[in-house]
Amino acid sequence: MNIPMLLQHSHQRFLKGLLRTPFRRYHFIFHSSTHLGSGLPCAGPFNSLRLHCTEWILLSNGLKRKLCVQTTLKEHTEELSDKEQRFVDKLYTGLIQGHRACLAEAITLIESTHKRKKELAQVLLQKVLVYHREREQINKGKPLAFRVGLSGPPGAGKSTFIEYFGKMLTERGHKLSVLAVDPSSCTSGGSLLGDKTRMTELSRDMNAYIRPSPTRGTLGGVTRTTNEAILLCEGGGYDIILIETVGVGQSEFAVADMVDMFVLLLPPAGGDELQGIKRGIIEMADLVAITKSDGDLIVPARRIQAEYVSALKLLRKRSEVWRPKVIRISARSGEGITEMWDKMKEFWDLMLASGELMAKRQRQQKVWMWNLIQESVLEHFRTHPTVREQIPLLEQKVLSGALSPGLAADMLLKTFKSRD
Repeated sequence: MNIPMLLQHSHQRFLKGLLRTPFRRYHFIFHSSTHLGSGLPCAGPFNSLRLHCTEWILLSNGLKRKLCVQTTLKEHTEELSDKEQRFVDKLYTGLIQGHRACLAEAITLIESTHKRKKELAQVLLQKVLVYHREREQINKGKPLAFRVGLSGPPGAGKSTFIEYFGKMLTERGHKLSVLAVDPSSCTSGGSLLGDKTRMTELSRDMNAYIRPSPTRGTLGGVTRTTNEAILLCEGGGYDIILIETVGVGQSEFAVADMVDMFVLLLPPAGGDELQGIKRGIIEMADLVAITKSDGDLIVPARRIQAEYVSALKLLRKRSEVWRPKVIRISARSGEGITEMWDKMKEFWDLMLASGELMAKRQRQQKVWMWNLIQESVLEHFRTHPTVREQIPLLEQKVLSGALSPGLAADMLLKTFKSRD
């Protein structure tokens, strides 16, 4: 496992588990609230594990111990061949210099499922992360980019809005990155990736970068590597990141765990206030925009705006400084787009000043970490030799009715635990 991890277990329990794993190249920092003898009670076990570095920091308050486990960049790069090192250095240099071709190649690398390419991607991401933190320190700890998630049902006008909105932002001196996520077919596995073809003007803008990516079966309306792509775009100097999600249902709000602000786009004929009251995607929205508010649809747009204003009042307050707003916009006439950007800037300023934005990003980092851990554990489980042998047999028994799916799953887990 080559990702930064934050584990909140006692060090004794963790070391027992670590002794059964193949991982050795980690940098450990323990935080403890109480004086523990010599301050290094685990020196013996750590030496026997041949770990590279241990450091103890004693805190004066609290009783919780925190164990931070982080791989170092130097240890990663030592494992690369000269050709791989040159390749990673080329991508990193081009990326931080703002070359769109290098950004595209870097995102392709992190999207790869090839084992070695995934390792190269982690080396690149670690280098970009170090560079990103250095820039944030220069910026007095403030975030460098505004991350905005966009979602809505098919036909809501997401791509049309993004093109008009994106052109307005680039004309004002911003650098915009659009990560457009398309659903992959359950039948063929393919994806149209057609969003870029509908943003012809914006795709030719040198201050904008559009990257369509398939979901490849990932739930939540985002791809497996959306978080990594956001980090790369910020490393490339883009100060506004738009993530256009699939938007196929009310459960498609995983993007809310990746962005600073979540914007929901709804067409005027999107249902009555009962649709807004339903717990789901609406309760994650920081801003609701009623699209296509022009021509004959102005009256329906005003009605649905009033209904959603009422619906939002029934939802629990998620922020101390911001209440979700409902506005009307038209990408065809441009009505409401400037006002929408003003609302978004107001949200950014309020959340940053109150400290809620940084707290939100810290929670998102934790969610990102655990998502990666779950993915890695599941992959390890499915590829385990014993499990791989048992799966076809148990599937046959489930299909024949000899075993229930629950009992088959329990048997598989017991087999894994006894052999692992």
